[in-house]
Amino acid sequence: MKSLKIITSELGSRKDFEIVKLSFDGGFGIFTKGNLKGMTVIWSYGGGWEHVSIDGKKRMPTWDEMCDLKDMFWEEDECCIQYHPAKSEYVNNLPYCLHIWKPIEKYAGKLPIPPSVFTGLRGATSYE
Repeated sequence: MKSLKIITSELGSRKDFEIVKLSFDGGFGIFTKGNLKGMTVIWSYGGGWEHVSIDGKKRMPTWDEMCDLKDMFWEEDECCIQYHPAKSEYVNNLPYCLHIWKPIEKYAGKLPIPPSVFTGLRGATSYE
């Protein structure tokens, strides 16, 4: 995850986002314009996890919006994930809220990921 200093600098320069509160390990903000207007974001480094959540309020954020959110808080070459936990572990206090996670300690910044060929071939065209 980008440093708190970089995150606050980049978010502070955006015309569509307002930082509402900062703490020693993250912050809270809201989108003020565009497709994400009214959606709130929380980011933190606590408990051994880097974490960002976005609450869509009235709709679920799209895949592209989640990709943009990932780029706001992590570097291009960092891998982070959206979990689908066991049903017994589900917690859903906000029906349009999604989370992005990255463990800090166990994987020392490198998550295991499946080979890219398992999802598609580089340079191949889509099915049409």
